[in-house]
Amino acid sequence: MKKLLALSALACSTIAPSVMAAEEVNVYSYRQPFLVEPMFKEFTNETGIKVNVKFAKKGLAEKLAQEGEYSPADVILTTDISRLAELTNKGLVQAVNSDVIEANVPAQFQDNENEWFALTLRSRNVYSSRDRVGKLGAEFNYADLAKPEFKGKICTRSGKHPYNVSLVSSMIAHKGEAETKEWLEGVKSNLARKPQGNDRGQVKAIKEGLCDVSLGNSYYLGKMVNDKEQKAWADAVYINFPNQEATGTHVNISGMAMAKYSPNKENAQKLMEFLTGDKAQQMYAEVNYEYPVKEGVKRSELVASWGDFKADTLSLDEIAEHHTTAIKLLDEVKFDL
Repeated sequence: MKKLLALSALACSTIAPSVMAAEEVNVYSYRQPFLVEPMFKEFTNETGIKVNVKFAKKGLAEKLAQEGEYSPADVILTTDISRLAELTNKGLVQAVNSDVIEANVPAQFQDNENEWFALTLRSRNVYSSRDRVGKLGAEFNYADLAKPEFKGKICTRSGKHPYNVSLVSSMIAHKGEAETKEWLEGVKSNLARKPQGNDRGQVKAIKEGLCDVSLGNSYYLGKMVNDKEQKAWADAVYINFPNQEATGTHVNISGMAMAKYSPNKENAQKLMEFLTGDKAQQMYAEVNYEYPVKEGVKRSELVASWGDFKADTLSLDEIAEHHTTAIKLLDEVKFDL
């Protein structure tokens, strides 16, 4: 009898950890806690699955590669197509075949091999001084930034920041390498100062009169409007959507992928499906002023006030293919120097 009880206890001790593991999911995230933690809490409330998160500002691909098959990561959350492409190119993720995700995420915003999926959209806008430039018309294009009329009037962050690399990559896809290089040379000659800072810093520079126009992602305007110290910067500019009479405004994404060695694949897929659903998409829209990737989900009131725009329909997979060339061109024209 004692032997039977001992065997029973051993069986329970062996099963218990796997049962516990089945009720959790591990996330590696570049996305900030304030944005994703409310969604994870809601997911846990609905499913009973606990979400464990490791937040980072850089180095997740390196961490996953170092951990290899012993990595605890199930889901990776990141921003920009370049970071998602890095994960796929290094073989750090796996395909996810889900009818739910397929239905929620338009084909343009997911990997051809189902290895990554967009969660939100952000447009790459041009901000213009209300006082010195005014609102730019629908005919305004990114290409116009290289024109003589903007000599000494443009501010931007580093050309090699992923947001700008993706924009340059999209131009290569549309215009070819030679024309894009010529455009970069023109923009560089029109810079008011050496590329520096972040997108919000460029709007601050417009407010201070250092430049008249800048490149910046759309959601930063929402952040500035709701920051009492930065609202004056936001009030000093118009947000403009370039290429409305041409290919459409360049859009990038935040996205997700399942880690190659995910120990909790079923729960990981449940979380990924939840993040593309109505509730999580609405939370993304309200908290971070991004555009929901799922069609039919309402934008936040502030974002909706900026108006509708035509987005570039270029596949993000195709944009990612030109990233190496984009960086090469930025080096050739010495954009950041």
